[in-house]
Amino acid sequence: MGSALGYHGGSNVIGREYFVRQAVTLFKFAKITKDPKISVALLEKAADLKARVDETTPPVDPNPQAPDVEPPAQSSAWRRHE
Repeated sequence: MGSALGYHGGSNVIGREYFVRQAVTLFKFAKITKDPKISVALLEKAADLKARVDETTPPVDPNPQAPDVEPPAQSSAWRRHE
């Protein structure tokens, strides 16, 4: 059924970009509407979407450090061909 609609069995997860686009669209509509009640409702929904974006965005480490990694040991077979 799904293949006709473009679904091929993968995970269907809504990404951060989707929420950002939706929030921006709601904000734009809130700015141009003449009805203050509708404007407030749209702004509240945009804020909800922004909160979802904030939930899905991992915190940024201000001091990122490389993990401690040791180079792999070379096998004796590899060293013979050097």
